[in-house]
Amino acid sequence: MHFYQEWKTANPSQRVYNKVLKDYINIRQISIEETARHASKRYLSTLAVMQLDAILSLARPVRTSKVEQRRNQQQFKAMLTMYYNCPGIGGVKLLVGIRHKTLLKVQYCITALEIE
Repeated sequence: MHFYQEWKTANPSQRVYNKVLKDYINIRQISIEETARHASKRYLSTLAVMQLDAILSLARPVRTSKVEQRRNQQQFKAMLTMYYNCPGIGGVKLLVGIRHKTLLKVQYCITALEIE
């Protein structure tokens, strides 16, 4: 949570341009809450969040799926699953919610993928 607060101060627009999507991915309170809950469970996910700018700007879309019936996802019409190979960490999954009507893309969660 502390990292996000510092990031928001350094990035007042609270968004990063994704080169593949050719659109901005926005950071909102839901981004902070969901990622903080998941990242705090695993050390690699916590490290991945520290690479927020690289992940948001370079992640590639893998698939688009329907929204799960969770309360937190109701504001989105679809969820975009994206992938980034983070140096020193490995694969990182980025979930981006696409809002109804405005189609605003909002970071939902960042999770480092386990290597088996």
